[in-house]
Amino acid sequence: MSTAHEVHQKRGSAGVAGQDRPGSEEGRHGLTLPPGQRPVEGFPRFGTHLHHPAPAIPEAYAIEVSGAVAEAFALPLADLARLPRSELTADFHCVAGWSALNLRWEGVAFGTFYREIIEPALDRAAPVTHVVFAGLDGHRSVVTIEDALNDDVLIAENLDGRPLDSDHGAPIRLVSPSQYGFISTKHLSRIELHTSRPAQAGKSLVDRLLEEHPRSRVWAEERHGRLAGWSVRPVYRLLIPPIRFLSARGRRRTVAPG
Repeated sequence: MSTAHEVHQKRGSAGVAGQDRPGSEEGRHGLTLPPGQRPVEGFPRFGTHLHHPAPAIPEAYAIEVSGAVAEAFALPLADLARLPRSELTADFHCVAGWSALNLRWEGVAFGTFYREIIEPALDRAAPVTHVVFAGLDGHRSVVTIEDALNDDVLIAENLDGRPLDSDHGAPIRLVSPSQYGFISTKHLSRIELHTSRPAQAGKSLVDRLLEEHPRSRVWAEERHGRLAGWSVRPVYRLLIPPIRFLSARGRRRTVAPG
């Protein structure tokens, strides 16, 4: 029988089990959001690639698992629903500088998925160091195995008591609130296990300019791969209006006329 447990992540807390947060000292001095973040109304659809409408959802939806496993396989969505359930209340922090507050997610802890589904299939001669999460929309995020197995990482199916809609990653998505939002891949369809950090091949010019940090932890303000987080805040904030406008165009195309 499935059981549920809750993880509540408080703003400004000193840490989450299993993760070192080098920037969390600010939280203990009264900061209620990570450095450089500002609250936003609601939870906008937002992303450099989201001028496109949400992808079509296959009828036989499954999560493909490949890489450092003895043999690649696919897990149907119905099988995911049989795993123990978790609930998570946390803020969502976009690398551009906005934060959506107190979102309530429900699904399966990635740690549970890893132990029960992935570990039995691993190639024991190839130790896993990184996990790639890929979505139907073409987005992919690269996460160290340590960060992926944090207690607050979830494969989410519900948001605020309702199934995910197309704007927020239906039917399932990754949620990693201790990292910037681009890590939380929507429309999750593929999980790849790697024995070293994979190259970021096929990135657009925008993505290369906004180079991702290898960890992307919000309390350490790891916004950029080479530059200090505080130094890129002004540039990233200037990008919020055009990206939000383009993302909204993609959203409108998913709504039937009338």
